[in-house]
Amino acid sequence: MLELVFPDRVVATLVILRFQLPHAALALFYEVDRSTITRAVHEIRPLLAARGFAVPGSPDLRLRTLADVFAYAASHGVELRIDATEVRVRRPRANRPGRRAFVSGKMRQNTKKATVITDEKGRTLWAGAFRPGRQHDQTALKTEGICDLFERFQVRGKVDAGYRGLARQFPDQVQAPPPKPKKDAPPEDLAAWEEARKQQSSERICVEHANAEHKQWRPLQRWIGRREYFDQTYQAIAGLVSDRTAMR
Repeated sequence: MLELVFPDRVVATLVILRFQLPHAALALFYEVDRSTITRAVHEIRPLLAARGFAVPGSPDLRLRTLADVFAYAASHGVELRIDATEVRVRRPRANRPGRRAFVSGKMRQNTKKATVITDEKGRTLWAGAFRPGRQHDQTALKTEGICDLFERFQVRGKVDAGYRGLARQFPDQVQAPPPKPKKDAPPEDLAAWEEARKQQSSERICVEHANAEHKQWRPLQRWIGRREYFDQTYQAIAGLVSDRTAMR
């Protein structure tokens, strides 16, 4: 059996990240043992995840932390778009502690949750705050210290209804959809609310498009690997997507 040189290890990892091909199939193509492909993925994937995220117009700059994103947004006047997305994962085995933590209240399935941040054009700037699907979107982001960052940096952002608490805490910086009027509200109030809701949604929808771009990669359509490798895989894929979207 042959050993894979570094460029082949990178290519094999990219193919698996993009198409989720079985390791045995690539091993047959490269004429190596399956364990050689598995070892190559475990070596290259963390390197891709550690690269960070591309910055539009600054090829030498990479964003790796949430603080990096806020510092970049504050210095360049970028208005952020923030959203959470969920990916189905395997159900933990019975009688294991924390088994219910992965059951999403929204999807009613076992999921892992990631928070994605983009700019106004939907270009991925950061993906992180990986949590079991049961945890609320806002809680996942607050545990990453986003409240402190909003206090330190004069950054504005748009979010969905799941982050209304954040919008109430930082009303001058975070914009969430307007609350729905009461049932007995006059028709003109309902019409104004509907118009404001649609406007906010159209300005925020680009982050949903970014989530869809990530899920064009097969592993993020449904994660069938070990859950401990999910975070690293998501960051690697999101970082690769950001390389392409930064050129828009």
